[in-house]
Amino acid sequence: MEKLITYFKLSKAELSKVIFPLPMQVKNAFLAVIGVVTVITLFLALVDLLMSLSVSSLIN
Repeated sequence: MEKLITYFKLSKAELSKVIFPLPMQVKNAFLAVIGVVTVITLFLALVDLLMSLSVSSLIN
């Protein structure tokens, strides 16, 4: 039981050291992720379109 109490005390001490991000930092990170995902999605859609057109032109 003593190990469990020590674990919780140490956990509380470590949590007091954590620096949580500000709301503006979270918003900026969210927008950056959305932007990168959108760019990669558009790139992959373009590559897929070009490959499907080239394969369909080879078949026909």
